[in-house]
Amino acid sequence: MSLFSLFYFLVSLLLYILAIPFILFKSKSTKYKDALPARFFLKDNKPFKESKVWFHVCSFGETKAIKPIVDSLTDDVNISVITNTGFEEAKKLSKNVRYLPFELLLPFWIKKQKILLVMEAELWYMLFLIAKIKKTKTVLINARISDRSYNSYKKFSWFYKKIFKNIDKVFAQSEIDKNRLEELGAKNIEIIGNIKLATLPKRANKFIKPNEFVITAGSTHENEEELILNSYEKNLGKLIIVPRHPERFEKVNQLILEFIKNKGITYHKFSLKNDFSSDIILVDVMGELNNIYEISDAVILGGAFEKIGGHNPVEPAFFNCRVISGKNYFNQKALFECVENYKIVENSELKDIMRDIKNIKPAFLKGMGTIEPILREINGSR
Repeated sequence: MSLFSLFYFLVSLLLYILAIPFILFKSKSTKYKDALPARFFLKDNKPFKESKVWFHVCSFGETKAIKPIVDSLTDDVNISVITNTGFEEAKKLSKNVRYLPFELLLPFWIKKQKILLVMEAELWYMLFLIAKIKKTKTVLINARISDRSYNSYKKFSWFYKKIFKNIDKVFAQSEIDKNRLEELGAKNIEIIGNIKLATLPKRANKFIKPNEFVITAGSTHENEEELILNSYEKNLGKLIIVPRHPERFEKVNQLILEFIKNKGITYHKFSLKNDFSSDIILVDVMGELNNIYEISDAVILGGAFEKIGGHNPVEPAFFNCRVISGKNYFNQKALFECVENYKIVENSELKDIMRDIKNIKPAFLKGMGTIEPILREINGSR
C-alpha cells in the first residue's frame, strides 16, 4: 500500500468509529435493518466463496441494467449492491448477492475474482485498489459524467486520478463522457453508448392505430385508475387502461362501468372485443403493453401516482409517445435519465395536464447502447 492508501485507510477508520452510534441507531429502522449491519459489521455478509465474474452496482435501476449482460453469461455471477431495492432485484439475477461492505472492511473481505465490473459512478477507492492487489481485472461500465456533476468531479480530480489508476478498462456512454473521464485520469476508454438501452422493447402483435388521439394508462395500480378516469374527458380521444396485475382486472372493470354512467362514453373489455373502437378500453389480457404503446400518442405511466416506484419509461419513449409520470418514480430514475421530454406531475395536476396533452412534446431516447464489447471483455478475462 502507498502512503496515500494508508492515510485513506486511517481516515476511514476514524470516520467508522465516529459513525458507529449513528449506524446502530439507523439499523433499528425497517429500511436499514439488513443493509447497515451487513455493510458496516459484516452481519450475514461473508466474502464471495468462488472466483467468478463480479458485478458491483448501487441500486434497483443499475441492477436492472446489468440483466442483459448476466443473462448472456453461462455461469452464475457474484453481485454486490448498496441498497435494499438493489439487493432484492439482484437476487432475481444470481444466488450470490452481497451488500458491499464499508471501505474500511474491504481489505479483509475481497477475494480474488475473475473480473470486477462496476456500474457507472460507484467509484470507491478501496474497492478498486484491493481488487487490483488481489489480481482481479477491474472495469467501469456505463460510465458517464453529467453536466451537473462535472464541476464537482473536477474539484477533486486529484482524488479521482488515484481511483482511475486502479481501473483497467472503461466503457463510456458518449464522446463527451470519454473526454471528461480522461480529464479525471481514466485510461483505455471505449464508447459503447448507454447499456440501459441495449435491450429495446419487442412487439408481438401489430395493431391498427385508431384515427383518434390515443392515451394509454400503462401498468396502473390501486387508486391510479380512478385518478386517471377523473382526469379524462371524452374530447381528448381514446383512453386505454392496462392494469399492472391481472387479479385487479375485474375491480378496474367495475370502476370504469361506474365512471361512464350517464356520460355518453362507450367502453369495452379487450378480452371480449379485440379492437380499440370504444372511447375507453380495458386491456384485461397480459403481454400486450408494448404493442399498445406502438399505437399510442401519449402514455400515463402507472406506479408513480402511488408510492410504488414507477415503471419503465424507455418502452413508451421508444415509440415516441408523450410520457407523463407521477412523482414517485424512485425505482426508475436511472431509466428516466435515458429519456428526453417527459412530464413529472403531482396527482392534483393531472387533470390540467391531460387537457393540454396534445401540446406535450413526444419523448425520445437519448441514445442506444450495446453490451457486446463488455461481453468480449468478460470472456477475454477467463
